[in-house]
Amino acid sequence: MLRITFDEAIRRAIEKNPTVQAAAAGILRAEGLLRQARAATRLQVFGNITTTTLNTGVDFQGTTVTPRNSLAATLTADMPIVAAAAWARRAQAEDARNVAEFAVADTRRQVALAAADAYLTILAARRVVEANARARDTAKAHFDLATELEQRGAGSRLNALRAQQQFSTDEALVETARLALYGAQEALGVLIAADEPADASDEPAFDLPADAPSSQTASLTSFRSDLKLFAAEQLAAERIVRDSSKDWWPSIDALFQPSSTYPSPFFLPGNSWRFLLQANVPVFDSGQRASSKIQRQAALEQTRSLFAGATMQATSQVRAAREAVSSGERVLASARGAAGQARDVVDITNIAFRAGAATNIEVIDAERSARDAETAVAVAEDTLRRARLELLTALGRFP
Repeated sequence: MLRITFDEAIRRAIEKNPTVQAAAAGILRAEGLLRQARAATRLQVFGNITTTTLNTGVDFQGTTVTPRNSLAATLTADMPIVAAAAWARRAQAEDARNVAEFAVADTRRQVALAAADAYLTILAARRVVEANARARDTAKAHFDLATELEQRGAGSRLNALRAQQQFSTDEALVETARLALYGAQEALGVLIAADEPADASDEPAFDLPADAPSSQTASLTSFRSDLKLFAAEQLAAERIVRDSSKDWWPSIDALFQPSSTYPSPFFLPGNSWRFLLQANVPVFDSGQRASSKIQRQAALEQTRSLFAGATMQATSQVRAAREAVSSGERVLASARGAAGQARDVVDITNIAFRAGAATNIEVIDAERSARDAETAVAVAEDTLRRARLELLTALGRFP
């Protein structure tokens, strides 16, 4: 089984996960649209060749006026001089590419969070396995003692059966916990694009950097990829609305058209050229441009609402994560104290049982309490790790 550190798992998830690779294709598509928009504002050159065959030619006094077969070749060079709408679409395409880049960054963040979640699940599941294994070993020792006492005539069959029942229960819990651990390892392997399960090999620190921002909106927008994405979408929508007026601007194109005809026409030169300035002025469109502006305004209002909601949620996440970290530290300290006390109770109860001062039921109850206390420590450690991860994520410092 592949063993991997936390940092390496996050790096591999970001680089090799198919979801990130699929999102990166969006940047390539946006780049293609940007080049297409730029091409519409630059020189265009295209040629045209036409062959004509008439049912009969036209002759006049032995001279061919209109030949039956003729070939005409024309080359057209078109250069936009005034193209406000096309220029606007070019700028909008650049905004779309920026949005695509921010979308990929946010996808990387989401994949990294999924990998971190799987990694932390492995650590927590391993602690549960260890706690259940210790409880099973303790129950096994108690079962062996109860069996020995029964064989010597100093114990009862009932005590031995109770101890055996507790041992069987703990052994089943160990198998269940091991299966949950293996499922988390498989999930991590999928996230890092490994064709095998992956196991966690270290404990992530999740230390808060010294330059971590506060919960202020401006600071969060500078670090969080999701807020950057929403802000970029809002800026792109604002540009589209501002550019709506350019749909009414006239457009002017300069065209240069050299042409050649063979055989040469009787009344025209065989080779010629012409230069044109062609203007297109929108006059009346039955409300088409006005309806487009309304739709663009609606899209802008939607992006503004999404950005405002995401910003409000981000500040709330920071406050909640800070409180969760403080609470998790207190809970973990209490859980560790309770687990230590429960282990002492097990030791004392076993000694008392050997001396005949405690019953078999008291030993079993002490073992169950110790197992539950160890499980509570594993849960508290996992909760604290996740709270620290959520705080880093809320501040935009993970990954």
